[in-house]
Amino acid sequence: MESVYARDLPSALESASIGALLGDRTPAVFLDYDGVLTPIVPRPEDARMSENMRATLRALAERCPVCIVTGRDRDVVQQLMGVDDLTVASSHGFEIWQPGRGELTVDGLDDYSNLVAETTETLRRRTAGLEGVQLEPKRASVAVHYRRAAPDARDRVSAIVRDLVDDPSGRLAVVPGKMVYELKPAVDWDKGRAVLHLLDVLGLDRPDTVPLYLGDDITDEDAFHALRDRGVGILVYDADDPDTVGRTTEARYTLASVDDVERFLTGLARPGS
Repeated sequence: MESVYARDLPSALESASIGALLGDRTPAVFLDYDGVLTPIVPRPEDARMSENMRATLRALAERCPVCIVTGRDRDVVQQLMGVDDLTVASSHGFEIWQPGRGELTVDGLDDYSNLVAETTETLRRRTAGLEGVQLEPKRASVAVHYRRAAPDARDRVSAIVRDLVDDPSGRLAVVPGKMVYELKPAVDWDKGRAVLHLLDVLGLDRPDTVPLYLGDDITDEDAFHALRDRGVGILVYDADDPDTVGRTTEARYTLASVDDVERFLTGLARPGS
C-alpha cells in the first residue's frame, strides 16, 4: 500500500467499513499512548489517562488482546495509565513486557544502557541554560522535548541533536516526533518490528485475528507499514495541527481526536460490534 494524504482517508468511526474488515474475526488492538490515549500536553509527565479511557481500555481487554506500544518506559506509562495488566512494548519496542511472563527477550537487541546514559549526560550538559527544553531519560533512549522553548532554543536543540547523530561512530539515530527528538541506538528495530514480534510470541498471527494499530506520530508509520498486508492502521490525525498539514501515511483510516479514539474503542468493546 502506498502512502496517501491523511486528509483523504475515511474515519474509523464508520462502523460499516470497519465491520466489513473484521467480519467474524477478533481484533488484536495495538495502541500508542501519547496523542492516542491521552492528548499531547506541554509537560510529558502530565499526560495522564482519563477515568473514562481507563474504563474503556479495561472493557476492551475483556473482549480481545490489547497491547500498548510507546516510546515511554514501561513503568512510566503504566503509572500514567493507572493500568498495569496490559502487554507493553516500551521504548519504541526495544523492551517488551507481558503480565505473568515479565520481560520478553528479543533476539539481537543488546543492552544499550551505557550508550543511553552517556548520551543523556551529553545532552544535559549541552542543553543546560536553554529555557523550556526538557530531557526525558529512558531505559533505551533519551527524549529532548522543546515544545515550551523559544525559537532560538529550538534551533540550538536541533543543531545539538544533529551533531550527535552525525558522529562518525554511527551509534545513534534520531526519531523525530511532535516537538521532540528521541535519540536511540542505531539498530534495525522500531514499533513495526515490535508489533510483528508481539503477534508471533503472543500467538496472534493467525487467520481469525485482525491486528489494529492506532497511532498519531511519525514513529507509528513503521507499524502501519508492517501491518499493511495483514491488519489495519488508524492514524489519530488532527487536521488543525500545523505539524500534520499535508502529512502522508500508510494508515487506512483516521480518527480526529482522543475523544474519537475513546468512541472507537468503546464500539470495539461492545459484544457484536
